[in-house]
Amino acid sequence: MRDDASITVTYRIETAGDPLALASKIASDQSTGTFVDLPGETADLKVRCAARVAAVRALPDAGAPSFPQPDGVAGPYRRADVDIEFPLDVVGTDIAALVTIALGGVFSVKGLTGIRIVGLRLPPAFIRAHPGPQFGIEGTRTVSGVHGRPLIGTIIKPNLGLSPEEGAAITRQLVEAGVDFIKDDEKLMSPAYSPLEARVRAVMPVLRDHEQRTGRRVMYAFGISSADPERMLRHHDLVADAGGTAAVININSVGYGGLAFLRRRSRLVLHAHRAGWDILTRHPGLGMDFSVYQTLWRLLGIDQFQINGIGAKYWEPDDSFVQSFRDCSTPLLSTSDRALPVVCSGQWGGQAPETYARTGRTVDLMYLGGGGIIAHPGGPGAGVRAIRQAWEATVADIPLATYARDHRELAESLRKFGGMAI
Repeated sequence: MRDDASITVTYRIETAGDPLALASKIASDQSTGTFVDLPGETADLKVRCAARVAAVRALPDAGAPSFPQPDGVAGPYRRADVDIEFPLDVVGTDIAALVTIALGGVFSVKGLTGIRIVGLRLPPAFIRAHPGPQFGIEGTRTVSGVHGRPLIGTIIKPNLGLSPEEGAAITRQLVEAGVDFIKDDEKLMSPAYSPLEARVRAVMPVLRDHEQRTGRRVMYAFGISSADPERMLRHHDLVADAGGTAAVININSVGYGGLAFLRRRSRLVLHAHRAGWDILTRHPGLGMDFSVYQTLWRLLGIDQFQINGIGAKYWEPDDSFVQSFRDCSTPLLSTSDRALPVVCSGQWGGQAPETYARTGRTVDLMYLGGGGIIAHPGGPGAGVRAIRQAWEATVADIPLATYARDHRELAESLRKFGGMAI
């Protein structure tokens, strides 16, 4: 099967049986076959439509089964990475078909004690069938006017409970401190105490006034997610018609179809929050790698992707964050389809040096601090300045403690969040 005519999925299989036999079963069950021989499954049909096992790479055995085994299946539990090719002519270019045929059904196959999707290679024809990011890295820089350094972003905090006017007051402090990007928390959409329309009406004059006075456009991503695509589009239009530039999309909540519907009509930079992603990935013997997950959402049009960060407040290890950063930044076909990595989750200036070193010394990122900015001892404005100072020092290869001697906000941040005596 030619590379440009097939979709290759890599499964990490774990079984008390033979990995090759299980791989063959997956290829059959997820394409032309079932649990018994079929009269219509001719040799010609198989050649045209059946998936096939392309490679099996043995891995060390697992000490225990990843899935509970009620029937007491004994080990050893053999593991292997298995490449299975699906004909593009059979799957087509629809993401729902891809997920149904090649990704979703494998988890129900009998005989597995663990299975995880760790790789996805799509032919150019599949990639070109989807719009991809409308803005991505370069478009975000164009909209924000920020070049040659990371975008410094923050989140309105507290997450929930602020009135539109209170949120607008915090926004004013942040824009005056030089922040590049502000977002609603992902949990804030359009509650009774802060309807989206009222929030837009309160916040947009602050942004317009700042732009008129300084010439700087600060991006604000309003939470517009909804399970109803038509309602989400109305939210989108409300923001865009008011002069807004961005929107927070809770991608797992709105689904593939919801995002596809929105992207083809969108005028806003789409900022992805992946709430619920951990259900798919937290168990190492189940789910899928972020490299696979993010590919689907980038194809559908996500411009910016939140991916945690160094020393995150959540469970994800630093190595996993670094790989996620690379995944977002790696072109599918061209540099224009890259998503801007958004470094977040308990970030303050102290993680900037390691972030810079471990992500290839690139500044193509957004550095998003919530509590690390809002909870700064000097207030949100000082929090913005502290993170900007941390990145100035980092890119110049100056130790933060040294730079902090002449930069009060950074010094206060190091004392509060890093426990350093400056």
